[in-house]
Amino acid sequence: MSLKEFYKNEVVGRLKETFEYKNIHQVPRLEKIVINMGLGEAIQNIKILDAAQAEIKVITGQAPVVTRAKKSVAAFKVREGMPIGCMVTLRQKRMYDFYEKLVNIALPRVRDFRGVSGKAFDGFGNYTLGIKEQIIFPEVEYDKVDSIKGMNITIVTSAGNNQEGKELLRLLGMPFRN
Repeated sequence: MSLKEFYKNEVVGRLKETFEYKNIHQVPRLEKIVINMGLGEAIQNIKILDAAQAEIKVITGQAPVVTRAKKSVAAFKVREGMPIGCMVTLRQKRMYDFYEKLVNIALPRVRDFRGVSGKAFDGFGNYTLGIKEQIIFPEVEYDKVDSIKGMNITIVTSAGNNQEGKELLRLLGMPFRN
């Protein structure tokens, strides 16, 4: 059973019961997942950006967008408009596939993994997770990685508050720390 079917058949009923929603449209759902890789080193070496784009494309199955500096910062030698990272927004089927891969395959591969923090919610039910190394994803070939790069993964939900968002992610299999 796919994650979307599991959500419709199991999770919606439990959330509706727990939070006493009157309408099925009030039940929180995943809206999108945004993966962002900020690369400060790209200022000196533009090849790092190409490698990061290729890795994100392999991990997500979708081509990333290059993000550019909004302001010039002299202390960091950054000019306005310089490429400093890449990001991708996943929706629908790719979003569910990535979430399933993240929870079931990638996170258990993290060294000394005891669960993710339950405090990284933004007040509106959205969850942000920082990953220190991209090699936890099975698609990334360890031999071809030139440098270890981290990434931020933001899971955007339609939940109204943190409690509803956390319960949604917990029911979808997110391994929160006790």
